Amino acid sequence: MNIEIEKLRKQLPEWVKSSVPHSSTGKVASYIPELAKASHDALGITLLNTKGEFASAGNFEMCFTMQSISKVYTLILALMDNGEDIVFSKVGMEPTGDNFNSMLKLELVRPGIPFNPFINAGAIMVSSLIHGNSQKEKSERILQFFKELANNHNLKHDEDVFHSELESGHLNRSIAYFLKGNGVLDGDVEEVLKIYFCHCSILVNCADLARMALVLACDGTDPLTGKELIPQRVVQIAKTFMTTCGMYNASGEFAIQVGLPAKSGVSGGILALVPGRYGIGVIGPSLNDKGNSQAGIELLETISQEMKWSIF
Repeated sequence: MNIEIEKLRKQLPEWVKSSVPHSSTGKVASYIPELAKASHDALGITLLNTKGEFASAGNFEMCFTMQSISKVYTLILALMDNGEDIVFSKVGMEPTGDNFNSMLKLELVRPGIPFNPFINAGAIMVSSLIHGNSQKEKSERILQFFKELANNHNLKHDEDVFHSELESGHLNRSIAYFLKGNGVLDGDVEEVLKIYFCHCSILVNCADLARMALVLACDGTDPLTGKELIPQRVVQIAKTFMTTCGMYNASGEFAIQVGLPAKSGVSGGILALVPGRYGIGVIGPSLNDKGNSQAGIELLETISQEMKWSIF
């Protein structure tokens, strides 16, 4: 076992303990009713290296839905299905500076396509580009892809969260119909939304996220199986979006304070990576006003600074 993993295993419990109090300044997401049931002060993390050695602490075994973290991998699948030209004719490549569920710039800025694939408008658009003959087939393809990336064939949807999102997702429905009205989104809006809500509701734990992140850290190859799962160019695109847009309109601050490619979700999950070295999965359901895990960000900042992991 290498010295770095030994240090992480020794220090992680203390770093988690010192980060947990930051949960008190955030709030668990409640606009999706099922997410409001999560423990406010939970915090857990798993780090996995290229040799399969891991370090975990806190509530790392807790299961949670991927929510917006799934957007990284649906973008990847859409790029593998369609190529860059088609995907980026439908969605842009720039940060917005707006909240993740804002539709403001769809009307203000021509040509009316979403600014990037990680805001809700962009992710709904990307969901419409996944290949398949039906909503069910497309959602199953996404789930199978995620299972392979996590090396966990027991991954499944949380049906309660899926139906909660389906019933309460009025703003996402408005965004989708606006895209349809702009002539940007093809296909049946309700079917596209089901695909989107399905991949957001896939259940994972920190170890699953760490394994999925490790594939990106190693340019698309799972170092523990040697299998290439994603083309290197597609990984490059995904990691760039994670750095510029992955933490929504707090991405710049996160880049300065943590300095790692990452993607958050409103369930409190964060997927992050140290290029060529580690995949990281974090859960901390209490969110700040940008929709990111309050204690999770604090924990990643501590680890990155202590280990000198910033890519900048």
